Amino acid sequence: MIDLRLLREDPDRARASQRARGEDVDLVDAVLSADERRRSSSVRFDELRAEQKQLGKRIPKAEGEEKAELLRRTGELASAVKAADAEKDEAAAETQQLLRRLSNLVHPDVPVGGEEDFTVLETIGTPRDFAAEGFEPKDHLELGQRLGAIDVERGAKVSGSRFYFLTGVGALLELALVNAAVAQATEAGFTPMLTPALVKPQAMDGTGFLGQAAQDVYHLEKDDMYLVGTSEVPLAGYHMDEIIEADRLPLRYAAFSPCFRREAGSYGKDTRGIFRVHQFDKVEMFSYVDPADSQAEHRRLLEWEKQWLSSLELPFQVIDVASGDLGSSAARKYDCEAWIPTQGKYRELTSTSDCTEFQARRLSIRMRDGKQVKPLATLNGTLCAVPRTIVALLENHQQADGSVWVPPVLRPYLGGREALEPVAK
Repeated sequence: MIDLRLLREDPDRARASQRARGEDVDLVDAVLSADERRRSSSVRFDELRAEQKQLGKRIPKAEGEEKAELLRRTGELASAVKAADAEKDEAAAETQQLLRRLSNLVHPDVPVGGEEDFTVLETIGTPRDFAAEGFEPKDHLELGQRLGAIDVERGAKVSGSRFYFLTGVGALLELALVNAAVAQATEAGFTPMLTPALVKPQAMDGTGFLGQAAQDVYHLEKDDMYLVGTSEVPLAGYHMDEIIEADRLPLRYAAFSPCFRREAGSYGKDTRGIFRVHQFDKVEMFSYVDPADSQAEHRRLLEWEKQWLSSLELPFQVIDVASGDLGSSAARKYDCEAWIPTQGKYRELTSTSDCTEFQARRLSIRMRDGKQVKPLATLNGTLCAVPRTIVALLENHQQADGSVWVPPVLRPYLGGREALEPVAK
């Protein structure tokens, strides 16, 4: 939720942000109109209450016709005060309802446009030339099946499309990735967390996932709870309705959790293998900081993601995501996209978003700096989304004989293995 005072002072900035996102610009004026009604009705209520109090003081001293007139006016005021109070509350509720529909203000340096209008900030590593090595690369599913690591047929049998089993070395590879990622995050000063997979509506709505992303969320109607699509949700909700002392900031958490996404609207996209699935595990970084430090923290999160992908020795590029492809909570987002050989393009593996004060306002998370209490800033960053990382690892590190080279960072968690060997032909 954006700052209502800022919206009043600079509505053109909010209009430009909505326009850049491809969202409803008129919503800005609707918020301002409702807010004006709220303020005017509040003034009206205060005036009527003041008059009511004055009359209350005069009545005991009045007599005769004057007292009768004061009593009559008191009756009128009682009805008027009640009506003004109701109007004030109604306008306030409408203002908040409309304000919560506005997305975060886009950072001025974000490239404007849709999904393909991102800016490439840097490219790290060089994709392998498999032709020069004398063999055609296999895709991750064929490799995973030969390694006895991935079983999508039984995943579909048990749960339906876009579900899978990781078996044998595939299961061990996930555990190795998770342990290595958590170790990196812990060394960087993050507090490791295991978070709930089910959350209340307040937490899901507070992080902004019941707006444009609502179609991808699993809702358990009987319990009125939601399966999280990312541990960003419980991590953001962890401190909701709290005031945090400024000297405790930054607070940094790294959570391992299952994630659930309906993938609505993705029919026909990435249907082969485990690149786009309904359930997966992830290690997520989350920071609470002073708003003045949010941009610097955003760069730090990006550097930790780059460190992780570099340790896996994957070729990747970093992009500044375009305005129309931002989530509603993000003011700016950087993605790290790894090269996928059999697709011949870079695909998203990690992302990090600066949500400024947007989520904190919705979740009532504030910081106390001396006598001042104000909303803080929240940021999130994927460290390891397991299935996509497995896809990138298998395809980029495959060998001509069907084995897969293991990066040194993972070997301590895989019993010292230097390669994953095929178990089935």
